[in-house]
Formats: sequence, structure tokens, C-alpha cells
Amino acid sequence: MQLSISEYQKERTRTANAVMSFEREDFGLLGPLHLNSIDWENSNHRRSIAASLVQGTYILERDRQEKRQGSQALAPPWWEFFHFKLIRQLVDDSDSCFFGAIYEYAPPSSHCNDSIDRSPRYVIAFRGTINKPDSFSRDFSLDIHIIRNGLHQTSRFEIAMKAVRNMVAMVGDSNVWLAGHSLGAAIVMLAGKTIAKTGNFLEAFLFNPPFLSAPIERINYGNVKHGLRFASSVITAGLVLATKGNSQTSQSEDPFFILSAWTPCLFVNPTDHLCSEYIGYFEHRKKMEEIGYGAIERLATQNSLGDLFMSVVRRSAEAAEPLHLLPSAYLTVNLTPSQDFKQAHGIQQWWRPDLHLKCNLYKYK
Repeated sequence: MQLSISEYQKERTRTANAVMSFEREDFGLLGPLHLNSIDWENSNHRRSIAASLVQGTYILERDRQEKRQGSQALAPPWWEFFHFKLIRQLVDDSDSCFFGAIYEYAPPSSHCNDSIDRSPRYVIAFRGTINKPDSFSRDFSLDIHIIRNGLHQTSRFEIAMKAVRNMVAMVGDSNVWLAGHSLGAAIVMLAGKTIAKTGNFLEAFLFNPPFLSAPIERINYGNVKHGLRFASSVITAGLVLATKGNSQTSQSEDPFFILSAWTPCLFVNPTDHLCSEYIGYFEHRKKMEEIGYGAIERLATQNSLGDLFMSVVRRSAEAAEPLHLLPSAYLTVNLTPSQDFKQAHGIQQWWRPDLHLKCNLYKYK
């Protein structure tokens, strides 16, 4: 049967898209094959493996969508290469998609001499938004919940939080890692903060975590950026005092100070406007301490200006804690030039061996 020209062109387009998708998902073409020997004391190795396990959750869902099973499935090499095994997929109760996975580290006995002191027993990983019809509608609705600071009210987060709690109860917090990208990083942020308030501090890897704020970090003039952040801090602190009063709490009662013992690893790209504000968020806090305005910034850093304005306008009860606000973090910034936003926001950048990285530890005082 002969195809018409239009049908032939459509078929070629479908074939080309399938090939491109395969190339983006195949571990042999895209994965960190240079990590044939794992050093768990090496932060670059830990970062690359955590990112690969998150990629595994993306490909799990893509395998489901494309009905790839058995030898046709592309997901397994993303964890098997590092001696992990998949013990459970996390399934969204709304659209039955795979949004996360629980992996168990099971190295062969021949690797008993490798450095495993910092290796996890289990990793719970969460993917971000997939722009495919089978999952996009649900993923996008969750992105909107993040904007509205309502992720904690969603069933996907409840499923994720139950999995985290159960795993910690079973094996202890020192044996569990969390990892997520974009929307998945937001889930990790909220789950990590929630369980940290119970005294369990999980090692966490947040790749391109969303920080919803005015894009001040994109301004090229340092003095202008500092001036805007300074003004925002003063206004925020003023609104806190106006709406919540000047009641004093001890450090043992301060939830932000209690949370400061949790120090997740954040990985951001300065040209990714969805996460780049974390750079200024932490640098500004340090600068305010240096110039003697630490007390103002300690109030401001715990509160979102937008949420404070909304609580004043609505005259409602105290809103949920803003997702993106964080006392402490290991912040890693990828200074390697990105071609476009897609590359700057992509998970693939984080296992490259040639990255130009800037790393800082920020501790809340």
C-alpha cells in the first residue's frame, strides 16, 4: 500500500521523534559511563548517581507510556549500572503514572573493598514534569499547587511522604537518601523538611528545585540586586512584626532553627530562572550578617513577602510555611554555560564529568 506524501511526512516525523526520544533515554548513549568505579566519599560521584536514579524514574514512566517491557525497557540500566535494584514504583492515584521509585543498594561481594561508608541502603527518587499527554495534565496541576503553596495538600505528596516515613521507620534516617528534580525536588524539599521536624535528617539531593520569586538574580548589576533584596528584607521583616508581633521564642522553640540541622544538597543553574533565586537567597543572607542587619534578615528569611501580603489582604489564619524557604544548605551552582533554558533546567547536566561548579555551605545562625 503506497503512502500519500502527507502520510509519508507524518511517518518520518514520528520515526524521527522516536529516535530522538530513544537517544535522550538510553543509558548507553547519555548515561555517566565514566563512573565504572564508585567512590562514595566523592561528592561528584554521589551527585551523579543521585541524578541518574532520578533519571531512572523519568524513564520508568516513559517505559510505561510507550509500553516498553522486558528487554525493550530503557529504565533499568539507570540504576543497575550502579548496583541498585528497583524495589517499588510510586504510583499517582489520580492518573496511575509512575512519579517516583524506591531503590535498594545491592553491591556484589567483589566490591566489598570499595568505599561504601557514605553509600545509602535505599534511595527514594522523584521525577519532575513530563511533557507528554499521559502525564502532563496531572504534573502541571501539581506545578500549580507549588505556585499556590499547596503541594502539601495533594495526594501525590501524601503517597510520597508515607513512603519516606515507612522507610525511615524500617531502616533509620542514616540509611535513606532522597533525590528529586524540579517538581520532584519540591516533593523532596517538603518531605525532607517535614521529617526533619521530627528529628530525622535525611541526606537529600535537590536538582533544580523551584524557588518562586521575582527574578532578581537575572539582574546583571550587583548594587541594584543588593538594593532590591535589602528593600525586600526590610519590608518583609516589617510585615512580620505587623502581622505576628514581636514575640520572642527560644532557639529550642524556633521551628526554623530546629530545621537548620537539616542540610540538603541543592543543585542550581544560574540561567534556570525557576531555581536561580536560591543563589541570591543565601548570598544575601550572608551579606546582611556582614553589614550588621542579621536580625532583620533572620526575620525575612523565614517568611515569603507574597504570602505575608496575601495573609494581610485575606485577614486569614497563618498560612502554610512557604515551600522554598530553607535555613541551611550545601549549594552547588553549575557555572558551565548552557545553550538554553531546557539545558539549564535539565537533569542531564548533573552527571557530566566536566562541570564548572561553585559550592558553598550555608548554615542558619
